[in-house]
Amino acid sequence: MTGVERSALLPASGDAGREAADICAAIFEGLPAQGHAAKSATLLIVDDRPPNQRLLQALLEPQGYMTLTSASGPDALALMLHVPVDLVLLDVDMPGMDGYAVARAIKGEAATCDIPIIMVTALADSAARLMGLEAGAEDFLTKPIDRAELWLRVRNLLRLKTSADLLRNHAELLAQQVRTRNEDLGRLRTAMDATADAIFLIDRDTLRFVEVNATACALLGYSREELLERGPVNLGTGTIEQVEKMFDAVIAGLGAGRPSEVSLRRKDGSELVVDVTRVAQRFGDSWLIVAVVRDITDRKSSERRLYRLAHFDVLTGLPNRAHFHDALRLALAAGRDGSLQLSVLFIDLDHFKNVNDTLGHAIGDELLAQVSQRLSACVGAGDTIGRLGGDEFAVLLASRQGASGTDGVVRRIRETLLRPFDLRGHAMVVTVSIGITSCPGDATDAETLLKYADIAMYRAKLGGRNCDCRFTPQMHNDVLERLDLEIALRKAVDNGEFVVHYQPKVRLADGDISGLEALLRWQRPGYGMVQPGGFIPVLEECGLMPRVGMWVIGTVCEQVSQWMRSSIGRMPVAVNVTQRQFIEGDLKHDIAAMLARHGTPADLLELELTEGSLMAHTDRTMTALSELRAMGMQISVDDFGTGYSSLAYLRQFPLDKLKIDIAFIRDITTKPDDAAVTLAIIRLAHSLNLEVIAEGVETAAQVEFLKHHGCEQVQGYYFSRPLAPDALEAFVHAHRHTHFVPVP
Repeated sequence: MTGVERSALLPASGDAGREAADICAAIFEGLPAQGHAAKSATLLIVDDRPPNQRLLQALLEPQGYMTLTSASGPDALALMLHVPVDLVLLDVDMPGMDGYAVARAIKGEAATCDIPIIMVTALADSAARLMGLEAGAEDFLTKPIDRAELWLRVRNLLRLKTSADLLRNHAELLAQQVRTRNEDLGRLRTAMDATADAIFLIDRDTLRFVEVNATACALLGYSREELLERGPVNLGTGTIEQVEKMFDAVIAGLGAGRPSEVSLRRKDGSELVVDVTRVAQRFGDSWLIVAVVRDITDRKSSERRLYRLAHFDVLTGLPNRAHFHDALRLALAAGRDGSLQLSVLFIDLDHFKNVNDTLGHAIGDELLAQVSQRLSACVGAGDTIGRLGGDEFAVLLASRQGASGTDGVVRRIRETLLRPFDLRGHAMVVTVSIGITSCPGDATDAETLLKYADIAMYRAKLGGRNCDCRFTPQMHNDVLERLDLEIALRKAVDNGEFVVHYQPKVRLADGDISGLEALLRWQRPGYGMVQPGGFIPVLEECGLMPRVGMWVIGTVCEQVSQWMRSSIGRMPVAVNVTQRQFIEGDLKHDIAAMLARHGTPADLLELELTEGSLMAHTDRTMTALSELRAMGMQISVDDFGTGYSSLAYLRQFPLDKLKIDIAFIRDITTKPDDAAVTLAIIRLAHSLNLEVIAEGVETAAQVEFLKHHGCEQVQGYYFSRPLAPDALEAFVHAHRHTHFVPVP
């Protein structure tokens, strides 16, 4: 293998272990033999005409010669740089670079100047021969070629070349070997300098560098001369004893070719973390260690970034859920001796969704960032704060003060967060709900502690928000019951366990039944009939209410159509519609499909929605209500007086009725405040040309009060409980014969 081929083994980049092995091979592989040492000589035929090439090959190869061919001078010169050639048969007349030019180029190169050249030409004049001799040719052949003459001239020139090689004196042979070795080392150094990694050759006996590449110099800030005066010990890789032990292990084949991470000291004193791959190679009676060094600064930086992304929240810089969980596990393991009480606080911002919905997510993110800063100021150096996601935070407290220490931190958190936040010009006060668990009192593992803290936080939410709550075992039982209820409700939706009951509404002017309200009931297997308050909130939280709500509308449409064909006749029915039914899907399209499927007149379907539903997504809600009302349906506001609706908005919505909540009706005859609110609602509705319905009417006195003050319709237990369809039909028939509305 030539020096050029050995240099080609050194890639500019790639696996450091492979590079080290290649470098060793390039340095220590034996040099190629010089001169005509093979039994069969290699002849190069240079002719631009393939027939001429094939003719010479046919004449020479039977004599045992190896032949190579080239169609041009440049190709021949390039080939001779890589393949040993013993003699050249060179055509004179070639396009581009003629034979004379090729001969001059061959003789002008030290590597090829001793190769004999036979010029092959059709020109027999002395001038052509003279030009060939001047160019460096040793002999001539005139076309057409005589086979015997060809053999003799080739044999004689090869003999002369062999004799000349043998007659070289010993000093010249040694000089050539030195020159060859230097050239090979020069090519090696060029290849080393071309690599992206730093390469060091180290003498095991002296522990000094014997060769380094340009990358090594640039990486460490030294010149080549400065590094050759030093060794690995000077770069901070360990003591002399440690380096010797490491190199001996590499020589023994232990860890050779495997990268290891070390820290090197640059000339300016700075530290550099690198990967080093080492291999050993015998060098005479000693060993050389080849070390390939790769700068891993960028990789380390990327690893740190990836670690931060994997363990810390991007927005707040706090530990994320996974990292907080790990910190909690470590703290629990460290506190097993009982010296510390660990507490976990689960913190949730109250009504944070309103911030995003009204001010935008950028303001919401700013609020979360500021909250995280205030939380950090409330805890000690040994405590941990994490953002679990959304507006949920967790705090891990390690205290020797027990519950009193935890209470103090909770108090500081609540007081700190109550100070107004400045959110890009928006002043805002934030409250939080906090759930508290402790170890070992509540649990001893991270998962359970976090789960219990979450449960306690949820109970704080149910308690009215802006408060804290400590976990109790009963809370866990409640959660299990809630989970069981949710599973049962999902089955109920699939198994058709719901039924619709109907409560009559009575017109006070004449005592007639003015319509019905459809009310959902659940026939839960093993439990009997479940009232709405026991399952409707869970349906809404689980996202099942839109599906169930459309089932109710379909059931009502079918029932109304059946009654139209019976003695009941036309009977308007009001159905409650939730906020999510307006947000999800196309309510107008879905209701229209139900009406069409069952042949139900639209004017017999009344939609009731709460103030909260009315005010959410007002543009979309207003459009949907206008479309539904245009179809012939009436629109009522349910539980009016318990929400926060704006009268300005109320005036703009396409409404027909207001329904006074039972909370005001219950005590209208005993509490002046409730009576005043009820009268105000009646007057407001009438000023907007809306009818008024009072629900929850249970006494004759309430009926008398409402009729006296102009309330148009009432419903409640005074007249009838919600009834199943069969019972409702019997009630309607009976009521048509006995009106029982008292007239004052």
